[in-house]
Amino acid sequence: MGDAPQPLSDQEITERLEQLPGWERSGDEITRSYGIRYHGGVAMIVHVADVERLIGHHADIDLRWDHLRFGITTHDAGYKLTAADFDLAARIDHIAASHGAQPR
Repeated sequence: MGDAPQPLSDQEITERLEQLPGWERSGDEITRSYGIRYHGGVAMIVHVADVERLIGHHADIDLRWDHLRFGITTHDAGYKLTAADFDLAARIDHIAASHGAQPR
Protein backbone atom coordinates (compact mmCIF):
# COMPACT_ATOMS: atom_id res chain seq x y z
CA MET A 1 0.00 0.00 0.00
CA GLY A 2 1.35 3.45 -0.93
CA ASP A 3 1.97 6.46 1.23
CA ALA A 4 -0.82 8.95 1.90
CA PRO A 5 -1.04 11.84 -0.58
CA GLN A 6 0.90 14.90 0.50
CA PRO A 7 -0.99 18.15 1.18
CA LEU A 8 0.02 21.16 -0.88
CA SER A 9 1.37 24.36 0.65
CA ASP A 10 -0.72 27.55 0.51
CA GLN A 11 1.61 28.88 -2.19
CA GLU A 12 1.20 25.71 -4.29
CA ILE A 13 -2.58 25.91 -3.90
CA THR A 14 -2.60 29.54 -5.02
CA GLU A 15 -0.44 28.73 -8.04
CA ARG A 16 -2.63 25.81 -9.06
CA LEU A 17 -5.83 27.82 -8.64
CA GLU A 18 -4.43 30.41 -11.06
CA GLN A 19 -4.41 27.63 -13.68
CA LEU A 20 -8.09 26.78 -13.03
CA PRO A 21 -10.25 29.88 -13.55
CA GLY A 22 -13.61 29.56 -11.84
CA TRP A 23 -12.42 27.30 -9.04
CA GLU A 24 -12.26 28.87 -5.58
CA ARG A 25 -10.69 27.81 -2.35
CA SER A 26 -13.00 27.37 0.61
CA GLY A 27 -10.80 26.31 3.52
CA ASP A 28 -9.30 22.95 2.61
CA GLU A 29 -11.59 22.40 -0.37
CA ILE A 30 -11.82 23.78 -3.89
CA THR A 31 -15.27 24.45 -5.30
CA ARG A 32 -16.93 25.38 -8.55
CA SER A 33 -20.50 25.68 -9.80
CA TYR A 34 -21.82 25.31 -13.33
CA GLY A 35 -25.12 26.41 -14.76
CA ILE A 36 -26.81 23.36 -16.25
CA ARG A 37 -30.39 22.09 -16.16
CA TYR A 38 -31.23 19.09 -14.00
CA HIS A 39 -31.20 16.31 -16.61
CA GLY A 40 -28.04 17.65 -18.20
CA GLY A 41 -26.51 17.77 -14.73
CA VAL A 42 -27.37 14.12 -14.15
CA ALA A 43 -25.62 13.17 -17.41
CA MET A 44 -22.60 15.24 -16.43
CA ILE A 45 -22.46 13.57 -13.01
CA VAL A 46 -22.42 10.13 -14.63
CA HIS A 47 -19.54 11.22 -16.90
CA VAL A 48 -17.60 12.67 -13.94
CA ALA A 49 -18.25 9.51 -11.88
CA ASP A 50 -16.81 7.33 -14.65
CA VAL A 51 -13.61 9.40 -14.63
CA GLU A 52 -13.48 9.45 -10.83
CA ARG A 53 -13.66 5.66 -10.73
CA LEU A 54 -10.72 5.43 -13.16
CA ILE A 55 -8.48 7.80 -11.21
CA GLY A 56 -9.57 6.70 -7.72
CA HIS A 57 -10.57 10.15 -6.52
CA HIS A 58 -13.98 11.78 -6.15
CA ALA A 59 -15.71 15.09 -5.59
CA ASP A 60 -18.65 15.97 -3.40
CA ILE A 61 -21.51 16.85 -5.74
CA ASP A 62 -24.61 18.99 -5.20
CA LEU A 63 -27.17 18.97 -8.03
CA ARG A 64 -29.99 21.53 -8.10
CA TRP A 65 -32.59 22.28 -10.74
CA ASP A 66 -30.43 24.72 -12.67
CA HIS A 67 -26.89 24.24 -11.40
CA LEU A 68 -24.31 21.75 -10.29
CA ARG A 69 -21.65 22.32 -7.61
CA PHE A 70 -18.47 20.34 -7.02
CA GLY A 71 -16.34 20.38 -3.88
CA ILE A 72 -13.00 18.60 -3.87
CA THR A 73 -10.56 17.70 -1.10
CA THR A 74 -8.44 14.64 -0.37
CA HIS A 75 -9.90 12.54 2.43
CA ASP A 76 -6.79 10.32 2.59
CA ALA A 77 -4.67 13.41 3.33
CA GLY A 78 -6.76 14.46 6.32
CA TYR A 79 -9.21 16.52 4.22
CA LYS A 80 -6.40 18.68 2.83
CA LEU A 81 -5.77 19.79 -0.75
CA THR A 82 -3.41 17.68 -2.85
CA ALA A 83 -2.32 17.55 -6.49
CA ALA A 84 -5.05 14.96 -7.12
CA ASP A 85 -7.72 17.57 -6.33
CA PHE A 86 -6.46 19.93 -9.00
CA ASP A 87 -6.14 17.12 -11.53
CA LEU A 88 -9.77 16.16 -10.90
CA ALA A 89 -10.89 19.80 -11.13
CA ALA A 90 -9.25 20.14 -14.57
CA ARG A 91 -10.96 16.94 -15.71
CA ILE A 92 -14.32 18.24 -14.45
CA ASP A 93 -13.82 21.48 -16.40
CA HIS A 94 -13.20 19.45 -19.55
CA ILE A 95 -16.30 17.35 -18.93
CA ALA A 96 -18.39 20.45 -18.18
CA ALA A 97 -17.39 21.97 -21.53
CA SER A 98 -18.38 18.78 -23.35
CA HIS A 99 -21.83 18.92 -21.68
CA GLY A 100 -22.41 22.59 -22.41
CA ALA A 101 -22.36 23.58 -18.74
CA GLN A 102 -21.91 27.31 -18.21
CA PRO A 103 -19.66 28.96 -15.62
CA ARG A 104 -21.66 30.20 -12.69
